[in-house]
Amino acid sequence: MKKTIVTLATVSVVGLSSTFFAQPIHAETLQDLHNKQSDIQSERSSIKANLSKAESQIADVLIDLEKLNNEISKTEAALKKNNDKIGETKQSIRDTKDKIAELQAAIDKRFEILKERASSYQKSGGNIGYIDVLLGSKSFSDFISRVSAVTKITESDQDLMDQIEKDKKTVEKKLDELNDMQAELKGIQKTILSQKKENDKRKVALKNKKAELDQKKDTLKIKDSKLASLESEVKDSIAKATAPAPEVEVASATASNDNAASNGVQRAAQKATTSASKSNVSSSNSSASSKRTAAAPSSKNTAKAATSSNAKSPAHGGSAISAAYSVVGTPYVWGGKSPGGFDCSGLVSWAYSQAGISIPSSTAALSGYGTSVSYANAKPGDLVFFDTYKKDGHVGIYLGGGKFIGAQDSGVGVASISNPYWSKVFKGHVQRIN
Repeated sequence: MKKTIVTLATVSVVGLSSTFFAQPIHAETLQDLHNKQSDIQSERSSIKANLSKAESQIADVLIDLEKLNNEISKTEAALKKNNDKIGETKQSIRDTKDKIAELQAAIDKRFEILKERASSYQKSGGNIGYIDVLLGSKSFSDFISRVSAVTKITESDQDLMDQIEKDKKTVEKKLDELNDMQAELKGIQKTILSQKKENDKRKVALKNKKAELDQKKDTLKIKDSKLASLESEVKDSIAKATAPAPEVEVASATASNDNAASNGVQRAAQKATTSASKSNVSSSNSSASSKRTAAAPSSKNTAKAATSSNAKSPAHGGSAISAAYSVVGTPYVWGGKSPGGFDCSGLVSWAYSQAGISIPSSTAALSGYGTSVSYANAKPGDLVFFDTYKKDGHVGIYLGGGKFIGAQDSGVGVASISNPYWSKVFKGHVQRIN
């Protein structure tokens, strides 16, 4: 049966940039309708691809946010712990100063007693005390006994003075150590606060990125919804254009049945399209889940990846790295040198001791230990130094690929030298343990 040509008005959708929406109103042939349908389907496919990409990016941002929140929690815990340690140190300094004052008072008191005794022994430049002893003695034996007694009292007083002076020097040395510890804790505090500031900036940036992606996702959904509506109208137009002409009553009835069947097919097609859309979203979510799984490799795999480098590391360097990885997560403890708790230099010294190499356990000593090399020639196992609260205030073990492992404020873990914080304080100081 000969097909009829149907004249339709072009339907436009606000906000869509496709060229087929900017066409002027004109009579559309069946071929025009098929072309429009193809263009709409192509546009919807592109939108769905962009939706899938946006959802994947949102999933990545959420993973990064979760990891960053964990870092922030650890940093805040380290900040509190360091604050508590500073408070304890201040109290120890006060107690030590009180002890020094007590010892000084005891020294002053004993000194006054000795001065009084000395004045009683001497008078007008003479040794009247010994003369009194001599004149008061009844025999030579008595004289010896009296002289011995005076001497013992004098020596006893001097021994006591010496002991008090020795105790005072010991306590003063402890006070110096506490003052040094307080200065270092304040430096660590400054480092932690700087890292916290950088983490807060990163969190704001990630939240802004997620908001932009959510907005993009919503815009794409609106576009897809409008396209779906337009596609449905075009399908209806095609169905009407391809329906047989109602020449006779029987033919009209047949056409009605055909239209009903066509509508049924369209509804089935729409259901299939909806099912496919859900399948695409499910596939997208599965992809995001796979990315989340891939984003959190095991420590063992991380260690293997981190130590891979074109430059081969010394055998002891690899062993030290393995030792450091075995204590990942160990909390930061000022002056810590064992798996119960590490500070930065304590971890480095301990890790190398596990490799059979004895090295110093302070950043000051390590900063000049071994051989200096350029960062461009750094190998896994080399020591990298950072100018945090002071020059060479932090040290870690280089892993290769711009990463290092160290005892940070949040505990033993891997960090990137290109991180906004570490890149600011890394000046290229690298030492190789020979």
